[in-house]
Amino acid sequence: MPKRSRRVFLALVLSVLLVVLFVADVATGSVRIPFGATADILLGRGSSEPAWERIVLDLRLPQAATAVLAGAALAVAGLLMQTLFRNPLADPFVLGISSGASLGVALVVLGGGAAAGAGGGAIVGSGVAGAVGGMSHVAAAIAGAALMLLVVVFAARRVSTFTLLILGVLVGYAASAMVSILLRVAAPENVQSYVIWTLGEFAGVSWGEATILAPVLVVGLLMAAIAVKPLNALLLGETYARSMGVAVERNRIWLIACTAVLAGAVTAFCGPIGFLGIAVPHLARGLFHTSDHRVLVPGTALLGASLALFADVLTQLPGGSRTLPLNAITALLGAPVVVWVILARRRLYSTATG
Repeated sequence: MPKRSRRVFLALVLSVLLVVLFVADVATGSVRIPFGATADILLGRGSSEPAWERIVLDLRLPQAATAVLAGAALAVAGLLMQTLFRNPLADPFVLGISSGASLGVALVVLGGGAAAGAGGGAIVGSGVAGAVGGMSHVAAAIAGAALMLLVVVFAARRVSTFTLLILGVLVGYAASAMVSILLRVAAPENVQSYVIWTLGEFAGVSWGEATILAPVLVVGLLMAAIAVKPLNALLLGETYARSMGVAVERNRIWLIACTAVLAGAVTAFCGPIGFLGIAVPHLARGLFHTSDHRVLVPGTALLGASLALFADVLTQLPGGSRTLPLNAITALLGAPVVVWVILARRRLYSTATG
């Protein structure tokens, strides 16, 4: 089969898989709804059980839609960072964007607890427990991510890509250290709220929040699609890219901004979700057998959306009111891929030097 036909076939298979997983995700939950009944509701045919329609349309549908968008966004953001830094272990959060968002949420959720602890506990949890719900933690996460973005963009104009990577990691460590301090002095109730947020979930996004999240992620994905030519040039290094007429510094800032939009928005609304961004790009490269970003960007988006839906289905398998932590599932799915990448590179290096 010709390469082009094979890639089109794989894209069709992934699209069908995405639809199947989407319906499966909507059908899975504490209330068992048959797969066929779920499909009928989604197709507008209604259901003999009015409660099923409310559950599917008002609760599970925004959850599944969020999983699709978030999975695609994190996967594409990971692809951008791995290409920019030419590092197979780079992920969407390598520049400290996630740490900045986490710090913003920590300041809102844990700040009141810290003040309560300093005052002898008279106002423990006052007004903070409510901050985890609604849009306050989303606004805090966006502010924290934006602050980190400004720092990184400022540095990107003055240092090399390698130095930028180191600075991003160090800034992330500094933000994590500040979060650790807040955790140490906060009230236990607020610590629990913050820890639950860090586990990540797609179910917490309502239709109202989804109408904000979706346009932001669509813009971020379009920004990534626009950058496919510079990304292909960067595969062979910045020197080669410059020789091809690519404005490296300007495109570096563009890719950083794109990643910040994608990863920052997902973190703000869904929590810090790991491993999708680092694992999916490698799966896409292996599946499509190419490094061409004209193929990889849409392919990675499709695969990331499918894996996010699959992970969300797995979180709901215990049934009842219990769910598994999303980050635990994505780590179990992504860790073997990262191990495979490390071992494959080691074998390649041994062959080259043997």
